[in-house]
Amino acid sequence: MYASTKIRPNHWWPLAGFVVPTLAIGFGFVIPNSCIAGVNDLTIGFVATVIGACVTYWLGVRAVLRERVV
Repeated sequence: MYASTKIRPNHWWPLAGFVVPTLAIGFGFVIPNSCIAGVNDLTIGFVATVIGACVTYWLGVRAVLRERVV
């Protein structure tokens, strides 16, 4: 028998614990005070990296939920 493969809201807390501080520190403190301030290739790359981490997390949680045996 397999467990539910639905991703529940509590699965998103670890991701929020990574994304919120990363974006707050990046766009709140680091990027505005650096030479890459503004919208450019480097800030777009930063956002793409965070989005890539979110997709990887989501796919990983889905894979684990599918393989989990009760």
